[in-house]
Amino acid sequence: MISDSRPAPISKDEHGNRIARLRTAMQAAGADAILLGSTTSLSYFTGLIWHASERLVGALITADSLTYIAPAFEVSKIETLERIDGDIAAWEEHENAAALVARLLGREQTLALDDALPFFVYSALARQIAPERLTDGGPMISALRAVKSPAEIALMQYAMDATLEVHKRVHALIEPGIRASDVVQFIDETHRALCGSGSTFAICSFGAATSLPHGVDDDQTYAEGDIILVDTGTIVGGYQSDMTRTYVKAEPAAEFVRIWAIEREAQQAVFDAAKPGVAAETLDDAARRVIAAHGLGPDYQLPGLPHRAGHGLGMDIHEAPFIVRGNTTPLVSGMCFSNEPMIVVPDRFGVRLEDIIHMGESGPVWFTKPGKSPTEPFA
Repeated sequence: MISDSRPAPISKDEHGNRIARLRTAMQAAGADAILLGSTTSLSYFTGLIWHASERLVGALITADSLTYIAPAFEVSKIETLERIDGDIAAWEEHENAAALVARLLGREQTLALDDALPFFVYSALARQIAPERLTDGGPMISALRAVKSPAEIALMQYAMDATLEVHKRVHALIEPGIRASDVVQFIDETHRALCGSGSTFAICSFGAATSLPHGVDDDQTYAEGDIILVDTGTIVGGYQSDMTRTYVKAEPAAEFVRIWAIEREAQQAVFDAAKPGVAAETLDDAARRVIAAHGLGPDYQLPGLPHRAGHGLGMDIHEAPFIVRGNTTPLVSGMCFSNEPMIVVPDRFGVRLEDIIHMGESGPVWFTKPGKSPTEPFA
């Protein structure tokens, strides 16, 4: 059920606390300042939402200052937008925005860079600031963003509840003759009706197309008995939802039932392995052990699991922590990530069951409960 009460947006106090934690991380990393671009990290730390273009708009954060960087003609707009307080340093169209950043930074200071900044910004900065003074700010940013606050989790729960309801309505909608494009349009319209935001993405696949993790480009038509895979999400208060269901609306074939059950077992193994302090890669290993025990795989071989078992979720649809081999990041309370160890049977079908987990103090918690069976996709 979707709550009648929409969660509060992230407060300016929380944004301020994020800046304080970022400054602590900067000090630990030996960075004198960090430059955020027109990315979700700009919104995460300052509240300012700005879409990237060929012009640099961002924020320079030092130990004791916050300065927005913007073209002069955009200052009046930025002044009207929701954001935490800070000075605005403007550059005119004929001026060099990177030179402005360099002047504000000062000589000999080290600048960490938002890892989502485009290369053209880095190139311009490297011509103004010695490259050895430019460092990767990605690790400190992702470590901070990976741990969600109660306010963030509340927004994600609301978005997940909306997407679950969308999935239920899609399940009721699909009948022979319907096109995948009609389903995608319905998903977007239903998301908008339920939470005010359209789909951030939507995949609807039928039959053999379900064996392609991200679907096909051509429009399909559903035929009775086809396997159905629907993967979609929306955004609420800047935070994403993401959920996949795979099922049939007819008597299922024995092989589909078998693979569906293995997929569900692997998904549960990921959940059961998600203990505080364990490495993220442990969860991917848990899924692959289940799959290999049933004679599939091993590793990335098909039939089997061709990709990582999950990804972090938050303001971006894919962010830290990634549930993948080699990621030794320990799980801690507040981390949110997908659980989706898809099984692909090439040219026949695929089964992906995706639900999102958030880590509590004592262990994992589902945002939404997993599907029940190959013909009953909801708990």
